[in-house]
Amino acid sequence: MTEIKENLQEIKNTIPENVTLVAVSKTKPITDLQEAYDAGQRVFGENKIQEMVTKFDALPKDIKWHMIGHLQRNKVKYMAHFVDLIHGVDSLKTLTEINKQAKKHNRVINCLLQARIAKEDTKFGLSFLEIDEVISSEEFSELQNIKVVGFMGMATFTDNQEQLQEEFSSLATFFTERQNKNSKLSTLSMGMSGDYQLAIENGSNMVRIGSAIFGVRNYIV
Repeated sequence: MTEIKENLQEIKNTIPENVTLVAVSKTKPITDLQEAYDAGQRVFGENKIQEMVTKFDALPKDIKWHMIGHLQRNKVKYMAHFVDLIHGVDSLKTLTEINKQAKKHNRVINCLLQARIAKEDTKFGLSFLEIDEVISSEEFSELQNIKVVGFMGMATFTDNQEQLQEEFSSLATFFTERQNKNSKLSTLSMGMSGDYQLAIENGSNMVRIGSAIFGVRNYIV
């Protein structure tokens, strides 16, 4: 077995069946993605649209592509015909642009609103209040070609387990409260290679794992 295949199997053995594993393949060569695909992986996450487009063109078409990086609105058009889920949506303007591009392809694109849960200034995202304001707005209700299916959060980059616990649980509570009012909300994306098990303990049903599958990140594709 290849190392990638072994890593995938090891991770899948540690996560419940209801948790979706997103293999974060950013900066990794197409050969690595093909290895993961051959091992059964079908969901891949990229943070640069052009890189994702190149990989989409080269790899099997039953792959579900997730855009996990911060999204530039002017680049949505390049992935609108195939992207399965956009994780990091943090404004109504971005949702409007995704809706516009999805409409051109007669698609409904699934989106996650990114909640700002980390104690770091560098993280993007909306406050819980801002999320409520977006999803209760008249403009949002008119967007027919996007579907907000849940929320995404990135915890602080820290070894402090109490802090991670607090951040994950805050978003999980918010998600559960909103899900009780809106059954369309089904996805809570929290957790990466270093903290995904704690995220799952706090209710995450989608984890984004890169280095634990593919090894340390490359900086050239």
